[in-house]
Amino acid sequence: MNITLNGEKKEVLDNIMVLGLLELLNIQHQRVAVELNREIVKKDRYATTTIKEGDNLEVVSFMQGGRGEFGVRSAE
Repeated sequence: MNITLNGEKKEVLDNIMVLGLLELLNIQHQRVAVELNREIVKKDRYATTTIKEGDNLEVVSFMQGGRGEFGVRSAE
């Protein structure tokens, strides 16, 4: 099925869960925030939230900057 991930079209397995997608992409789920169709998915729902055809996901990871400030970087 086709989704949009961080602004890019991507083909993924049918009925994949958010957690499964993160694992497939080798993204540590503990260190990211996921937005699905403009709504934040709580971490405790990653394993039970199904991604559907045409969904739009944004995955961002938080990284510490040089002065102790936190920045946001899109996950790849």
